[in-house]
This record gives sequence, C-alpha cells and structure tokens, in this order.
Amino acid sequence: MVPDWVPDGVDITTPNAARVYDYALGGLHNFEVDRRFADEAERVWPGVSQLAHDNRAFLGRVVRWLASTGVRQFLDIGSGIPTLGNVHEVAQHAAADARVVYVDIDPVAVAHSRRILHDNRFAAATQGDLRRPQDILSNPEVNRLLDLSEPVAVLMVAVLHFLDDSDDPPGVLQQFADATAPGSYVAISHAVPAIDAAGQENVRRLYERTPTAFHVRSAAHVAELLAGWQMLDPGLVPISAWHQDPDDADDPEQRSAVGGVARRSAR
Repeated sequence: MVPDWVPDGVDITTPNAARVYDYALGGLHNFEVDRRFADEAERVWPGVSQLAHDNRAFLGRVVRWLASTGVRQFLDIGSGIPTLGNVHEVAQHAAADARVVYVDIDPVAVAHSRRILHDNRFAAATQGDLRRPQDILSNPEVNRLLDLSEPVAVLMVAVLHFLDDSDDPPGVLQQFADATAPGSYVAISHAVPAIDAAGQENVRRLYERTPTAFHVRSAAHVAELLAGWQMLDPGLVPISAWHQDPDDADDPEQRSAVGGVARRSAR
C-alpha cells in the first residue's frame, strides 16, 4: 500500500537518490526499494552511509557560518527530503527572518517539504532540475521569497556529482554566478576518489541502475567547476575538516567527499 504522503504517479519501484539519502540519515520518507539499495551500498562499501551524516553536518556548519556573515537568503538545490538539521531550522535559529527556498527534482521530497513548511512564511519548496538553472532562477516560489538583487547563498551539497560532464556543471555554476548579486555565496560538496576505490566503484555501479548516475571527480576537477567563483578559506577540503578541528576528521574515508564555500567573483 502506498502511503498517503506519496504524490500520484511517483515510481516507488526504482531507488531514488533523495529517498536513499533520507534513509541513510534515519528519515522515514523512503520505500523498501530505497532501503534495499542503501543496505546494498553499505555492504559493498562499508561506511558509505556515514557520508550522508558527514554531508549533513557539513551543511549545518556552512549555514551557521553564512548566517554569521549576515546572509539571510538561502537557495538549497538538491535539498532532498527534510530531516533534522535542515537549512531553515539552522538559518532561522540564527536569524528568525532568514528566507529559504528548497529545490529538488524528486516530487516526494517537494511534497513532504511543503507539508513541513506550510506554516513557515519564510520558507518554501519547489520542484526543479539543477541542469536547468534558468528555470530555477525564474521560478515563482524562488522569486516570491528571495530577492536575487541582494546577496544569496546557493547551496549545492551532495548534488553536483549527479551531473554528467555533458550537463556542463561549470556552466551551471556560472549561470548562478551571473544571476546573483555581489556578496553572494555558493557552497558545494562533491564525491572524490576514495581510498577504498573498489567499494566506491561498486556504489557508483549501483547508482547506474537509478535515474541519477553518480560521478566521481578529482578534487582538482571539482575546483575547476567553480571557476566563476572565488574560493574562500580553508578552500576545498574534506567535508569533515571544513571549519572543524582536524582531529575530529581523521577517518581516511571521510576524505572521499570534499566541500567548500566560494563567493561570487567581482565583475
């Protein structure tokens, strides 16, 4: 039986990256096919589920840091299904008037986000595809809550590695740079080659069975995606080391994803 929170027409027979991530984080909005996928990924690459928690912790630190600099607008692309520590919770704890728009390609993620946010006048969720930046930038919900003539933080955490090179990731990031105001930021995290290369390759092959194939890029390649942005200290680093005591990020497998924050280059 399909739960009543599932939008009509959603395919619950194919694993979905947002729902797999939700399961890895301990969320409840996923299906048996997603749970089997995540369990198989953990079997072929032990410890991979920890990356979901590392990414969530990285996202929280990023949002708190951005809020501390005065950012009050957040555009979270590839936001997934809301779980504890979401952007609006963190940002609005720092500043009650912080505005957040979540964008995801998955209708389940959007539908559940809307349920959670129905009484939050400074947050909204909408469906969108990162591969089509102009559709996101012109979206009525985005423009209702966010003023792109003022600084905004564009968040792309654990989503760019689902773009193929043919999708032109540098061009995607450049379009957001071109559309945002001086003082805007972009935050990203991305998979890079792991010490357990065989395990990572096994997971990559699993994702080939889903609508969102998974692409590993070198840290140097990831840095090139940000050519239109000015990388800020400490640069592109393992996600558990960003604004964190290095002693708290000494697990070698945590270096299989890097992240950082960049500012829109002056023009």
